[in-house]
Parts: sequence; structure tokens; C-alpha cells
Amino acid sequence: MLGTLRFRLTALFLTVVLVFGLVSIALAVRLFQDVTRTESVRELSREAAGLADLYAQAALRSSDEGTKAPAFAARNLELATGDELYYVGASLFPGQRFGLTRLPRSALEDVDLARDRLVTFEFTPPGDDRKLIAAAQPVRLVRGTEPFGWLVVAKPVTELRAQWLTLLGRLALALAVGVGLAGMLFWWLSRRFTEPVLTLTRATQDVAAGRYDVEIPDPRGSDEISLLSDRFRRMVAKLAEGEQLKRSFLMSVSHELRTPLTAIRGHVEALREGIVSDPDQVRSSLDVIASEADRLERLVGDVLDLAKLQAHRFTVRHEEVDLGRVLDHAYSAFTEEARRREIDYRLDAVPEPPVIVSDGDRVLQVISNLLTNAFRWTPDGGRIELGLVAENGVVRVDVSDSGPGISTEQRDRIFEPFISNDVNGTGLGLPIARELAVALGGRIELSSAPGDGSRFRLVLPAAVGG
Repeated sequence: MLGTLRFRLTALFLTVVLVFGLVSIALAVRLFQDVTRTESVRELSREAAGLADLYAQAALRSSDEGTKAPAFAARNLELATGDELYYVGASLFPGQRFGLTRLPRSALEDVDLARDRLVTFEFTPPGDDRKLIAAAQPVRLVRGTEPFGWLVVAKPVTELRAQWLTLLGRLALALAVGVGLAGMLFWWLSRRFTEPVLTLTRATQDVAAGRYDVEIPDPRGSDEISLLSDRFRRMVAKLAEGEQLKRSFLMSVSHELRTPLTAIRGHVEALREGIVSDPDQVRSSLDVIASEADRLERLVGDVLDLAKLQAHRFTVRHEEVDLGRVLDHAYSAFTEEARRREIDYRLDAVPEPPVIVSDGDRVLQVISNLLTNAFRWTPDGGRIELGLVAENGVVRVDVSDSGPGISTEQRDRIFEPFISNDVNGTGLGLPIARELAVALGGRIELSSAPGDGSRFRLVLPAAVGG
């Protein structure tokens, strides 16, 4: 559970949300601190300025009636706001009469009390461990004269901190609720992202166990998970097709091996038991044994060649190759079959065939495989043409026939191993020819249509040997 992709995604998401929330809370609290502190200083300054004017006017009156108004205002202010009132100055400052607490100048030795403007600061009263934030307003009897004291309005910093902590608690609670709701929502949503991955994981386990009939949901959308699912479906289809081809190949090879082996075994037993004793019959049986042995050799050779090519363990020589001689050799190998089957068999080559750098034996093998395929599918009395053209830096060897042609669907698979509609073939000739062409630095092109025959073209680089 803890190691699942869904859990890790949810944990990562919640971590990001939590970090973002904590940073936001820190910024919000910091901003709130600045705002509340600024507002408190502004409020203290306003109160200090108002009371200073009131006390200055009251100080001009010596009667007790003159002190009632500021004393009443001071008491109301302390009751309404909780602010504390102090005065700093000479003993003649009528602070005690007005309900103010005298503050020694030494208690504010680090504060530069201005004589002409209001000053804000923080201090700790004597005999008290509380820290106060305060505003000091100079008090003068007549405008333009020296102040005879300062009226100080202060409030504990702990009151501001209490507001900050209250906000912090509310924000923390909101963050916890938000993270919880976001976690539950993302846990539910993450199922949509992780379920396809879990399905693919289970499918890979089935495929690894050799079961290719796994059900994979059709991908919807164009996101990475959908693309991965689509690619996996294609891969499984290819693997299943490859497995089917392998089984078909084993069946085909088994059949191909059984047929000549059965013939060889039958003739050997007939010879050993003396059933065949006539010299002509003995010679005929030996010819059959030799022919079937050749067939076995070709089959085994084709299988080994294809295996080496697909495993990239095939060695290609680089030598000067006279294409004229190669084509003559390939053409001559099929002249007898063409004569016997009355096939119009032609060789059409350039007057001076080029000499290229390649592997002559492999070039001959490719052309021979293409000719073998052409003779296999061309009916008696048909037409087969072998041609050579050199131009534009390449040489083209064409093998054209008048066979039944190849449909578009078959053309997509004609070069796949073991694909053959001929009961006498294993479907290895064309795949070997294509792999050899690629190994030689070339390619094989096919143009065909049902009923119009086919043309296989071997294209090789025309590198001239020196």
C-alpha cells in the first residue's frame, strides 16, 4: 500500500499542498502582523495627540474643575481600549492629577523623544517585565514653546501577539481541513490515473507468463497513459502474432522435415529388405534419397540463414562484384526449368554492367531467392524477366513475373517469415532476401496487383570498386 504509485502520487500532491499552504500562512501572518502593528501605532498616535491637546488645555486651568474633563477622558480611554497612560517630564506636569502614571526619563533612555513631533517606540516599564508599544506626544501650554512633558499612550505587545496567534490558529485549522479534503479528492481522482497502470502491470505479468489473450482497455485520449496502453496493445498483438508464426513455422518445418525423411526412410527400408533389387530401381531409389537430402539441406540452410540475419550475426564481405557475371549465373540456374515449363524467360541487362563493392555470393543469393519465388508462382507458359539498370548512384535488379499478383493485404506481410500460401515452401525465401538486401546496404521494393503479376526490385548502392 505505502509503496504503490497511487499512494506516492497522493503523498507528493499533499506535500506540495502542505508546503504551499504553510508558505501562504507564513506570508499571511506576516502581512497581518505588519497591518495590525501599523494600525495600532496609528491608533495610539491619534489617542496620544488628542489627549495631549486636552491635557495642555486643562493644565492652564488651576482649578479642580479644569482637571475633571481630561481625567474622565483618560479613565474612559483605559476602560474602552485597555491602553495604558503615562507621562514623562518635569514634576510640574499635571499628570498625577489627571490619572496618569509618571514614567522616569531613565526608563526611556534608548528613546529619542522629539520636542516637536509624535514618536512611536517600544519599552518596558520599571518593575514590569511586559513589553509595550507606545506613542509619545509632546505637551506644551502655548504653541511654539518648549514642551514641559510628554504624554505616552501604550498597550502590551502581547495583545498584538494574541491577535496573530488567533489568526494563525484559524489558518492552521483551515489548512488542515483543506489538506484533508484535497487528499480525499486526489485519492479518488488518482484512481483514474493509476488504474490503467495497474491494468498494464497485470497484463505484463500475464504476458511474461506466456498468456497473450489479455484484456487491455481501449485507450481514450492522447495522454501518456493512453499512448502507453496503445503501444502495449500493439506489442502484445505483435508478440501473439510472433508466437502464432513460431507455431506455424514449427508445424511447417515439421511437415517439411517429415516429408523428405519419410521418403528417405521408405527407400532405405526397401533397399535394406531387398524389396528393390533391380539396378534401375535401385538407382531410382538412390536418386530420390539424394534429392530429398538436398531438400533437407536447403531447408536447414534457410532456417540458419534467417536466424543469423535476425540475430545480426551475419558476416558480409566487401569485394568487387561484377553484376553482369552474377546475373548470368542466376539466370542460367533457371533456364532448364523455364524450357521444361515453356516459360518466356528473358535477361535484360545494360551493355556494360557495373562493378560494385559488395558481397557477390549474397547478391547472388538474393537474386536467386527472387527468381525462385517468381518461378514458384508463374504458371506454365507464363513470362519471367530478369533486368538490370544502373542510374542515379544506384543499381536496380528487377525480377518480373506474370503470376497471380499480390493483394494489398498480402503485400504488407509477404516479407514476414513463414508466411507462404505454397504448400511446397516454408515462407523463408523472401524474408531472407529482404534481410540480406538490408545487410548489403540496399532494399527490396515490390509493385504488384492481383491478376497483373509482380515485380520485385533489388536496389543496391552503385559504389564502384577501385
